[in-house]
Amino acid sequence: MESIAVWQGVALCGIFSWIVISSYFNVTKKIRSLLQPWVSHHVVTGTPSILKIQKYQHKFCDALFSGLSCVVSVPFYTGFLPLLFWSGHGKLARQMTLLMAFCDYLGNCIKDVVSAPRPSCPPVRRITATKDEEENALEYGLPSSHTLNTVCLSGYLLYYALSYMQSEDACIKLAAVALACLFVGLIGIGRIYLGMHSVIDIIGGLVVGLGILAIWLAVNDYVDGFIVSGPNVTSFWAGLSFLLLFAYPTPELPTPSFEFHTAFTGVALGIVAGVQQTYHQFHHEAVPRIFTPQLTIPAFLGRVLVGIPTILIVKFCSKALAKWILPMVSNTLGIPIKSTSYIPMLNGSAAEKKLSETKQSSYIQKMLFFTRQDVFDVDTGIRFLQYAGLAWSVVDLVPSLFSYLRL
Repeated sequence: MESIAVWQGVALCGIFSWIVISSYFNVTKKIRSLLQPWVSHHVVTGTPSILKIQKYQHKFCDALFSGLSCVVSVPFYTGFLPLLFWSGHGKLARQMTLLMAFCDYLGNCIKDVVSAPRPSCPPVRRITATKDEEENALEYGLPSSHTLNTVCLSGYLLYYALSYMQSEDACIKLAAVALACLFVGLIGIGRIYLGMHSVIDIIGGLVVGLGILAIWLAVNDYVDGFIVSGPNVTSFWAGLSFLLLFAYPTPELPTPSFEFHTAFTGVALGIVAGVQQTYHQFHHEAVPRIFTPQLTIPAFLGRVLVGIPTILIVKFCSKALAKWILPMVSNTLGIPIKSTSYIPMLNGSAAEKKLSETKQSSYIQKMLFFTRQDVFDVDTGIRFLQYAGLAWSVVDLVPSLFSYLRL
C-alpha cells in the first residue's frame, strides 16, 4: 500500500516537473519548428491525391462517409458509452471510456504541437454535414482523430468480444479482424474524400492509434484493477486530471482541441470516482447483462428512458453550480478571470484585453500565476466539472435509480 502511494506521488511530481521543464525550455515550439514544415509539405504535395479521390464524388458517397464520420465522432461515443454501462458490460464501458480519453488527449496534443494545416479548401472540396464536423475542421490536421479513435476503440472492442465469446474458430477470428480493418479503411478513405484530411494525416492516425492500442492492451487489466480496488484512487485521479489540464501544448493558433480534452478529462474523472465508490453494488462482473433473463430488452429500454433524462439534468445542474462556485472562489483568491462563452458578464472585461490572443496561456503561467497581469479562462473549470458530474451520474446516481425502480 505504501509503495503504491509513493508511486502515485512520483507520477504526479513527474508530470508537474515536465510541465515546468517543457515551459521553461519552450519544448512545444522547438518540436513544432522541426515537424511542422515537413508535415505541411506532405499536406501540400498530397493535394492531387485528394482531388483524384474526390473525382468520384456522388451523393451516395457524400451521405455514406458523412454518416460514418458521425458514427465514430466524440458525440456518438459520449452517447453510446452510458448505454454500455447500463447494459451490464461495465469493464468494457469503463475501459473504452478511459481509452477514449487517452486517445483524445494524446491525439489533440500532437495536433496542437505540430499545428499542421488541413488540406486547402479550395481546391479541395470539404464537406461538413454537421456542426460537429464544422468544429473538427477548426482543429489542426495531423493526426486524424477519427482514424486514431477508430483504430483504438474498434481494436479494443474486437479484443473484448473475442475474449468474451472465447471462440477457438479461426474463421470467426479472421472474419472479425477483416471486418474491423475494413471499417478502419472506410473511415480513413472517408476522411480524405470529405476533404478533412490529407494522406499523411491518415497515416499518422493509423500509426499513433496502433501504438496506443498496443500499449492499452498491455496495461488495461492493471488499470482496471487499480480503479476498482486500488488505494487513493479518487484523490490520485483528481490530481492527475488537474495536472493534465495544464500539461497540454499551446497551439500556434487557438483551436477547439483543448475544449475536447477538458471535457473528456472530466468524463474520465467522473467515471473513475463513481466506479470506485460503487463497484461492488453496480459494476462487478456478476451484474445482469443485456440479452439475459435478468436484463431483458424491455427492462434495458426502461433504463434508457430513466437514465438519459437524468444525466442531462445532472449536466445542466453541474454546469450551473460550477458557473456559480468557480467565479466566487476565484474572486476570493484574487485570481483575475474571464469567460469566453459561459458567463457573459466576464466576457470582454478590461482584464481580458490584457491577455494574449492565444486561448491557452503558457503552462507555467497557469500553474504558478507568475504575473498578476494574466487572466484565466474560467470556462475550462466549468466544462471540466460539468462533464465530471455527468459521468459520475452515469455510473453512480443513475444505477442507484435503477436499483430503486428495480430495473
